[in-house]
Amino acid sequence: MLLRNDLLQYSEPHARTVRILWIDREHTIAYIFELNAKGAQPEMAALHMLVADVHAQRARLLLIDPYQPSAPRGALPAKHLAVQARAWQVVSALTAGEPAIYQPRQRGRLVGAYGAQHAISHPTIYRYLRRYWERGQTADALLPDYGNSGARGKTRGSSADVKRGRPRKSGSHPGLNADLEIRQTFRAAVARYAATHAQFSRRAAYRQMIEDFFREREADALPTFGQFNYWIEKDSLPVP
Repeated sequence: MLLRNDLLQYSEPHARTVRILWIDREHTIAYIFELNAKGAQPEMAALHMLVADVHAQRARLLLIDPYQPSAPRGALPAKHLAVQARAWQVVSALTAGEPAIYQPRQRGRLVGAYGAQHAISHPTIYRYLRRYWERGQTADALLPDYGNSGARGKTRGSSADVKRGRPRKSGSHPGLNADLEIRQTFRAAVARYAATHAQFSRRAAYRQMIEDFFREREADALPTFGQFNYWIEKDSLPVP
């Protein structure tokens, strides 16, 4: 299952990465946006074709979003917050009536009317929108870039040659390190299961994750349920 804000990376017919901006209630139509593409505009796509691209490995679902801004460390300068507030006022007003903002004619009318009413140039409005779409569709996407930031509670790094934790009792494979990419997979699995089931089951979410993301791996090279359970607790994921 694909969700809003998912990133799909294609290598053919040319390399590109797209973000899913919006999915209709019937899960038939999506709007996508190509990242790092000058002048990009939202494009309509059949959702089942995007899913087929992932299943056929024509596209890769990225579990780590390199385009989302890092969380700021400490207080932000007032001028940064003012820039964000101004941009957010524009973007929140224009995206309130989804999916109109993704449709070319509707978008042109909305941008034109807003620009005339608030005396904001069309290039400025489109710059705000593209920044918002490219960087994850959150208010933080509209903050000016700031320097690299750290994170509290850093977890010990992993190495491909060294397995953290207690060795498995059986099997020749040393097991799988829960590195950042694996932990992002756990987060994605939790989000996908929660989005499609009224009641959350950790065991069922784990089984669905194995089917969705690890179906090509050997059985002894899979993350364990213990790892899955441990990391959703440690990363404070919202599950019962």
